[in-house]
Amino acid sequence: MRFKLSRVQIIGLGVAIAIDVISGIFFLLKMIESNLFYFLFGLSFFIGGMPFFVFLIIESGMAREKDEMFLEFSRDLVENVKAGTPISRSIMNLQNKDYGNLSSYVRKLANQISLGIPVQAAFETFARDLGSSTVSRAVVIISESEKAGGDIGSVLESVAKSIAQVDKLRKERRAAMYNLVVQGYIIFFIFIVIMLVMEFKVLPIASGLSTGLGGGNIGQLSGIGGIGGGNLMTPEQLTKPFIWLLVTQGLFIGLVIGKLSEGRIKDGLKHSFVLMVLALLIDGGAKLFLG
Repeated sequence: MRFKLSRVQIIGLGVAIAIDVISGIFFLLKMIESNLFYFLFGLSFFIGGMPFFVFLIIESGMAREKDEMFLEFSRDLVENVKAGTPISRSIMNLQNKDYGNLSSYVRKLANQISLGIPVQAAFETFARDLGSSTVSRAVVIISESEKAGGDIGSVLESVAKSIAQVDKLRKERRAAMYNLVVQGYIIFFIFIVIMLVMEFKVLPIASGLSTGLGGGNIGQLSGIGGIGGGNLMTPEQLTKPFIWLLVTQGLFIGLVIGKLSEGRIKDGLKHSFVLMVLALLIDGGAKLFLG
């Protein structure tokens, strides 16, 4: 399935690129300071990534609703089949019922069956369109049972119970991992605070002590780790890598949070986006207003 950019996403990317290009030109021409440049870079990242962040939130919510509605659809299908209605007729009877975001898929499934397409093939298309692993597993069981000619009613009932159990376990895991998600954010903010203290308190003091001892500059302390080689480095130069440490930390903490709480790394992208934007804006804002 090809990924298509919406108009809002394209506009957001355009505005972000424009901000980066203009601020980059001003920075190269020395019309703005590096602190302002980094702050504008963080702002552009926020503007460009926000439409994708909203898209991930909406997509995740829709996927969750489809799984929940498929459970309701399965239960209704069980009731119809248990009443003696063939599965193909039962699906057609349910096509006009409101299943939220799943309704259009159910109607398509019913239309395919009404056109004479076998139930197994129609269900395979149904599962492929939804793209849900839970639905795919259930559809495989239903299709094989219908093909083998067994007691489809009992099979559908077992499938519905299995889906309900999976949904219950998913909700329990999400609730259990909530504290871990909060802890991940707290740890990240603590990491930001440590980096800011290092940048604005520790390194300037160390630089002053080095100068007072005749070292001239902290960067001249070549004995630390065997690096430096006598090259002059200011505290500002030493703290430049801090922002990339924060961004990298935010990226991977977000991915881990998404994997643990939702079961998919893809769901962690929204957490990564929030943490990376916070890192860029907090560090850039601190340098701009406190530096």
